[in-house]
Amino acid sequence: MAMAHILVIPFPAQGHVNPLMLLSRKIVKHGFKITFVNTDFNHSRVVGALDSLMDSNISLVSIPDGLGPEDDRNELGKLCEAMLHTMPEKLEELINYINASNGDDKISCIVADAAGMGWAIEIGIKMGIKRAFFWPGTAASLALQFSIPRLLDDGIINSDGIPTQRQVIQPLPAGMPVMDTDYIPWIRIVPELEPVTFSLAPKLLPIGPLMSSKRIEDSVGQFWQVDHSCLNWLDQQPPCSVLYVAFGSFTVFDPTQFQELALGLELTNRPFLWVVRPDIVDWSRTAYTNEIQGTRGKIVGWAPQTKVLNHPSIACFISHCGWNSTIEGVSNGVPFLSWPYFADQFLDRIYICDVWKVGLGFELDENGIVLREEVKRKVDQLLGDESIRARSLEFKKMLMNNIADNGQSSKNFNNFIQWLKA
Repeated sequence: MAMAHILVIPFPAQGHVNPLMLLSRKIVKHGFKITFVNTDFNHSRVVGALDSLMDSNISLVSIPDGLGPEDDRNELGKLCEAMLHTMPEKLEELINYINASNGDDKISCIVADAAGMGWAIEIGIKMGIKRAFFWPGTAASLALQFSIPRLLDDGIINSDGIPTQRQVIQPLPAGMPVMDTDYIPWIRIVPELEPVTFSLAPKLLPIGPLMSSKRIEDSVGQFWQVDHSCLNWLDQQPPCSVLYVAFGSFTVFDPTQFQELALGLELTNRPFLWVVRPDIVDWSRTAYTNEIQGTRGKIVGWAPQTKVLNHPSIACFISHCGWNSTIEGVSNGVPFLSWPYFADQFLDRIYICDVWKVGLGFELDENGIVLREEVKRKVDQLLGDESIRARSLEFKKMLMNNIADNGQSSKNFNNFIQWLKA
C-alpha cells in the first residue's frame, strides 16, 4: 500500500527550518513519507551539519533560490525577490519529477511555511494537490498582518507599510499587548499563551509547542555543526547557576556591543554558556571570548538548544526572543533576559516581559548600547526575583499539559493527521 506523501517547504532561515523539521518528524510517525525542500544553499549546510541519521521516510531535497554563490542571503528583500522569480517554477518541476518517478507515492499534500512561502500553496492549487499553511511565529504576529487594512485606514502605516509616526498602538483587540510602531514586524502556536488572538482566526489549529525530546538529536536541520561538548560542561555546574546566552541565526553585533556583552558576562561572576556564531560580529571574536572563558565560561559556535534549556544547571536565558527560542525557554520553565534584534522578536519580548511576566528587558544607553553594568544589573535582578521563576515554572506546567495526549494541541495535531489521511 502506498504511503501518503507530504512535501514540506520552509522559508530558508534557521528559525523556519527547525519547526518544520520537527513537524515532519512528528508526521512520519503516523505512516507518512516526507519530502523536505530546502534551497540549494541551505541544503548543503544542513547535510554538512548532520551528525545523526535522518529518518528513512524523510527525504532532503533542494531547489535553487535564484541567488548566486557570492550573494548575501541575509539581505532578506533581495533573497525574497530572487525566490519569487525562481522557486515556483523549480518546485513545480520537482513535484512533476517526484510524481513521475514514485509510482503510487505521488505528492498528496503541500505543507508550506506561511511566512514567505505562500506561493507554494498556489502551486498546490494549480496542480490539484491538498495544501496547508504552517505559521512558525506567534499567532499575534499573523493576526497583526490580517489587520493591515485597518492600520492603513487609520493612517497608522502608509501604503509601503511604514509607520507614519512613532506611537504606541493597540493594533489588535483588548487583551492583546500594545506595541510601539517602530517594532511592527513585517517581514507552533500555543492557544493558552494567546487566547484572544485565536478567537480572531478559528481556522488556525495550534499544534505547538513542537519540541524535540531527549531521545531525538536536535541537530537535524541545523545550519551549523552542533557542539555537544557543552552538555558535559553543564553536567559539572551547580543546579540553576548557568547563564545561557544565544541570539539565534540572524543577530549580529557591532564590536562595541559585543565587547560590552562579553565584559558584562564576566562582571556577573557567574558561569555562562555563550553561543557565538562565526558571523555574529564583523571582526575577530577571539579578542574577548578567549580572555573571558576562563574557568567560569564556555563558548560554542552552535548548541543543542533544546537539550541545553532542559538542563537543570540553567538559571536563565539571555535571548533574542525568536519564537522558537521563546517557546523552548518557556516550555522548560527558564526565565528570560530579552534582547530582540528584529522583526517579530520585539512582539515576543512584549509577551515575555509584559504579558506573561517571565522575564526582563535590557535598557539601552544614549548610544543604543547595552552596557556591561546593565548586563550584570539585570542578571542579578532576574535571578533574585522568585516570582518570575515561579511564573516560569507555572507556564512550563501549562504547556506540558497542552501537549499531553489529552491536551488541546495534541488533539489538534491528531485532527490534522486525520485530514492528511482523508
